[in-house]
Amino acid sequence: MSQMFLRTLRDDPADADVNSAKLLIRAGYIRKVGPGLYSWLPLGLKVLRKIENVIREELAKTGAQEVEFPVLLPKDPYTATNRWEEYGDNLFRVKDRHDADYLLVPTAEEMFTLMVKDMYSSYKDLPVTLYQIKSKYRDEFRPRAGMIRGREFVMQDAYSFDMTEDDLKKNYLIQRDAYERIFQRLHVPYVMVHATSGPMGGSASEEFLSPMPIGEDTFALAPSGAAWNVEALTTVKPQDVDFSSTEAMVALETPDSPTIETLVDQSNALHPRSDGRSWQAEDTLKNLMIAVKHPTGEREVVAIGVPGDRQVDMKRLEASFTPAEIEEATLEDLAAFPELVKGYIGPGVLGPQNTDEEGHSRIKYLLDAHIARGSEWITGADAADAHVFHAVYGRDFEADGFVEAVEVRTGDMSPDGSGLLSLERGVEIGQVFQLGLKYSKALDLTVLNENGKAVPVWMGCYGIGVSRVMSCIAEFFNDENGLKWPVEVAPAQVHVIATGRDQMAFDTAEQLVEQLASAGIEVIFDDRAKVSPGIKFKDSELLGMPLIAVSGRDTVNNGTIEIRFRDGSDTKVVSIEEAAQAIIEAVNAL
Repeated sequence: MSQMFLRTLRDDPADADVNSAKLLIRAGYIRKVGPGLYSWLPLGLKVLRKIENVIREELAKTGAQEVEFPVLLPKDPYTATNRWEEYGDNLFRVKDRHDADYLLVPTAEEMFTLMVKDMYSSYKDLPVTLYQIKSKYRDEFRPRAGMIRGREFVMQDAYSFDMTEDDLKKNYLIQRDAYERIFQRLHVPYVMVHATSGPMGGSASEEFLSPMPIGEDTFALAPSGAAWNVEALTTVKPQDVDFSSTEAMVALETPDSPTIETLVDQSNALHPRSDGRSWQAEDTLKNLMIAVKHPTGEREVVAIGVPGDRQVDMKRLEASFTPAEIEEATLEDLAAFPELVKGYIGPGVLGPQNTDEEGHSRIKYLLDAHIARGSEWITGADAADAHVFHAVYGRDFEADGFVEAVEVRTGDMSPDGSGLLSLERGVEIGQVFQLGLKYSKALDLTVLNENGKAVPVWMGCYGIGVSRVMSCIAEFFNDENGLKWPVEVAPAQVHVIATGRDQMAFDTAEQLVEQLASAGIEVIFDDRAKVSPGIKFKDSELLGMPLIAVSGRDTVNNGTIEIRFRDGSDTKVVSIEEAAQAIIEAVNAL
């Protein structure tokens, strides 16, 4: 360590907001150079390369082949797939001296597609899977959590190319299984979560989330172990309700009650229930007006009916309208429909209750999936200061369909019927997609089939956040003293410390290092002179190698070496002669 490019810090960096960032910076693995931007130092690069090598080894078993693209890419391919616009402000856009548009690569579906298009033309060329491990760039509005949410990050992205959809599905499972082996080898806890495809496009998608409190993603976990990203979760269809004894719908005055809270208060004050129970928010049906912005440029006003005790989840709702975008309807949007009374909008002027001459709904009306046919509600009467009571879905009003609109809650029924959901947090460390034909059609990737006919190629996409995985490992494997790397990714398996003033301790430590190195064991050797044992011990714990071997006073006085396991599981004292073999056996057992 006397020659190593390394400086450890005693205190946490003031702007580091999670343990992994604090420890990686303090231990000299990385250095921050700007918001969401980090330099890699020698120890950090060793960990990163080991993670990359695990990925390469497992992908090689699938037959995937490695390629590499520039980070600076032309605009045109991304325009062809609409992602130049879809990425919005997250895309780093640049111009060259000739005023031509370029971007810093966020993901590379377009480039892989064009590469295969350039080189392959026949069904005989397929299947093929290609990948790269490369820095990617996204203009994050608020970088956070160290390398977990950065503007530059290292990512492995792979792409499979197949002749048929069935072949794609088989390849998808092969790549997904490889990802499971990778995360298991890296000792990263993970949950495989059903997900939406988002701007990537395609059909089936699953995320690998590493569960931890600092995670930005919320997922719903079933007792069966199945999990869903909340945007991808589908509500269990509620059973129909028998409304044969429900009172007839009636419009009643509810002055000054444009909100759910005021409506409940006024209902209890002016129109108490006959059964003695108080009206609750869950008895009300609120109708949210949104504007759907279609890719064609059309702007459509849509009404969403949701239970009054539930909050709308705009991300879940937008996922139901992909690839369109949504936002709350503006006053200008609503001006086209004078029948809408703000604060008192009800089903009476929505959906099938309000059609044009051709029988189409003037305002499409979608109900949240939790609303059961036959259920009874208080909802707007489409007149100021009035609501209808005992309105029954299926008797008094209909809808144009259903949509996943509200926030998922702990205690909701799981889609697989195994029991009640719990909500957990996690960091996305990988995702796999069945892209289908989106990119091959957009970029005209075809090959000739057995009959000589040009057909589009089926594609899959698979990605791992390599630098993010490193941060997650650091987030899991640490204690109050520092990092505790798993042996698979540690910069070295053993940290040898020489302490004291007696040269024998340093000579013995150096001989031990040579013995371990000749046996293929990676070693960090703290040979710093005039550095106290206390500082050396603190640095060894901060750096986090799996084993620590100490040559010091006991070595000189008793002829022994102390072997410490960084995870605290064991400490051994062995003779100098036995030390190398004992350490080799301990490393092999890790």
